[in-house]
Formats: sequence, structure tokens, C-alpha cells
Amino acid sequence: MQGGLRLINLFNAIMTKCSGSSLSSDVGGRIFLDEAPEGCEFPYVVFFIVSGTQDKTFTEHFTNTIIQFSLFSSSAKATEITTMYADLKALFDECALTITGSTLVWMRETNLTTMVEDITVEGSPGVKHWAVDFEVFTSLN
Repeated sequence: MQGGLRLINLFNAIMTKCSGSSLSSDVGGRIFLDEAPEGCEFPYVVFFIVSGTQDKTFTEHFTNTIIQFSLFSSSAKATEITTMYADLKALFDECALTITGSTLVWMRETNLTTMVEDITVEGSPGVKHWAVDFEVFTSLN
């Protein structure tokens, strides 16, 4: 299976898992690959690949992909972003994920970085941005 198709299948699996989830409800379904549309309403989630490496043994082909989920909230209170984070973690940390053409070995959270972006929205002095990295280790079927 070609690398591009393998990634498309991984992205589709992530979007399928998000569909109808608490995380999707938290953000009104605004979950995007690579970037949010200009002027997108808050809150929302953007996910993308940070890195990807491949490894082969005599009998297996593995891919280790780091996916970052960036959570964005313009709420002055921490409740919205912490709820999004908790629901993201519940959805993907040590989860089962069906990926066409691959077998998930594990998906686990590896890093959380919290920050505030210098963006003014409706009088809010900044937008909370939490970057959550997950390691996705798969075996090619």
C-alpha cells in the first residue's frame, strides 16, 4: 500500500472516530485536517501529522506517526478547553481504531503543551491553544 493512501486511511479513521463523539459535540463538529477555515467560529480542533517514520522487520512493516490535535477555545474560563482535552483523551488515548489496510498496534498520548495565542475574539484578550500529541503505531496488513 502506498504511503499516501495509508495516511488517507488514517485520517478517515480519525474522522470516523470523531463523528458523533463528545469531542465533536464540544466543538459543534468543527474538526479539521491541517487548518481551520479562515474566520472559523471557536471552539474547534485541527489535527495534522508532526512526523512519521517507518520500520521493517523480515515479516512486518510498521509506521510510527505522531499526530497533533490542536484545541482552540476563545472562552476566558478554562472549563471549555479542559472539557475538550478530557474528551479528546477519552476518545483516542489507548483507543481501538479501525484503519483500512493497517492494524493499530497502539495510539497513546505523548505530550501536552498549553499556550495562549495573541488573537482577540469578541473582547477576549487571547485564544487558548492546547497542542496534544499522540503516537500512532500501525502495522501494514
